[in-house]
Amino acid sequence: MLVRQSLPRLQFILLATCVCLSSAPTTAAELLIGAASTSITPEQPIALWGQMHTRISTSVESPCTATVLVLESVTDGKATDSTILVSCDAVAIPDHVRDKTREQVAKRMPGFPVNKIILNGTHTHTGPVMTEGIYEIPADGVMQPAAYVDFFAEQVAEAIVTAWNTRRPGQTSWGLGHAAVAHNRRTVYSDGSAAMYGATSRPDFHMIEGYEDHTVECLFFWDADNKLIATTLNLACPSQEVEGGSAVNADFWHQVRESLRATHGNDLHVLAWTGAAGDQSPHLMFRQKAEERMRNLRGINRLEEISRRIVGAWKEALEGAEKDKYSDVPMSHVVENLELPRREVLEREWKLAQEKIADLSQQKGKQTLLYWHGGVVKRYENQLAGTVEPYKMELHVIRLGDIAIATNPFELFTDYGIQMKTRSPALQTFVIQLAGPGTYLPSSRAAQGGGYSAIAESNEVGPEGGKVLVERTLEQINALWPATK
Repeated sequence: MLVRQSLPRLQFILLATCVCLSSAPTTAAELLIGAASTSITPEQPIALWGQMHTRISTSVESPCTATVLVLESVTDGKATDSTILVSCDAVAIPDHVRDKTREQVAKRMPGFPVNKIILNGTHTHTGPVMTEGIYEIPADGVMQPAAYVDFFAEQVAEAIVTAWNTRRPGQTSWGLGHAAVAHNRRTVYSDGSAAMYGATSRPDFHMIEGYEDHTVECLFFWDADNKLIATTLNLACPSQEVEGGSAVNADFWHQVRESLRATHGNDLHVLAWTGAAGDQSPHLMFRQKAEERMRNLRGINRLEEISRRIVGAWKEALEGAEKDKYSDVPMSHVVENLELPRREVLEREWKLAQEKIADLSQQKGKQTLLYWHGGVVKRYENQLAGTVEPYKMELHVIRLGDIAIATNPFELFTDYGIQMKTRSPALQTFVIQLAGPGTYLPSSRAAQGGGYSAIAESNEVGPEGGKVLVERTLEQINALWPATK
């Protein structure tokens, strides 16, 4: 029997304009499931996204993949709601990439509910650039971002069509395991200042800034013959272990997929969801030599070690979840266009950005940094002119049985994810970040400490907007868990 927990509906003044595009039933319904995977690896050299300098790919170490899961709820033979989830080996999903993908799906299937398509990035830093103008990219012999986006949209659209057309009645279940993969990457010193990847061996080292979430939230999907056809893993850690390389690489999720398929078949579709992890990474902040010694003794590299932990957590979840399957779960998907207040740029931040631009303009190969600091100057000028617009984002909230799924476009600091999870009425709450273009959304304590990821260049939205995001997400989740008398 499904657990139906509830919390009082949140009441607050919302600093946002919203349009709810779906309301959802909570009655039991037949669940139709479809899945597909496709390569989004270009067949020619391409600029790699994720660093402050241009890198052109020299090879492919592991393919970048887009994995699709479609769910449709049917009651009395009539479809009542649907969701289309696409996990992509990419840094993030710019709005123009999402929109082009939806356009391609609409061309292939007129009338399809494209607003229910969610694309998320795993945050690999060795996947293709998707936006023009950020990097200095050679004109010859290199695939340009616009051409790659066309390729990406067509590949993903075809996979969505395939998954949709092959959906069949099936069963689902949920569970969780634990894997120590994420490490808070912000160091705080005795004067209160903070730095991403700051040295922990300094005499004035004070603490690691924030919390770490080591849960691995999992969903499992079986066909009518009880064959496992798809699974999702929600881990609060970006996939950027090999982030500085010059080869296309899906990072640790490739090893995870290969490991799971070795046991459950090559046709298993594995979706990677990065949880709230703006201040997390797989990089070790201390004990590096001891960790390296243990890996060497066991004869494995860092990617294999991370994969081993994640797969172990997944098996832990499966062990319980396979005993508790459902084919008649309530499913609902709400889409909202949410507006968040922009983080204010201070005068000193504007002046510092101008100084950086003046210095970088005298150097070669600094286009990415010029773009980065230039955004701060433009935002400050808009503030003075009174033309600052709110940050616009899509918020998706899904109920599937006892679990909730909530998306956001940010590198969302873990504090916010914990707030959503602890206050949610769902048995488990999956938070998916980077279902959009990215930019860090720092916690209040991070904004006070400063440093990369918590400064004006890194943030379109600050802690004030983070609070609005949390409250509105929880309000939408609570609406899907109506109070019982």
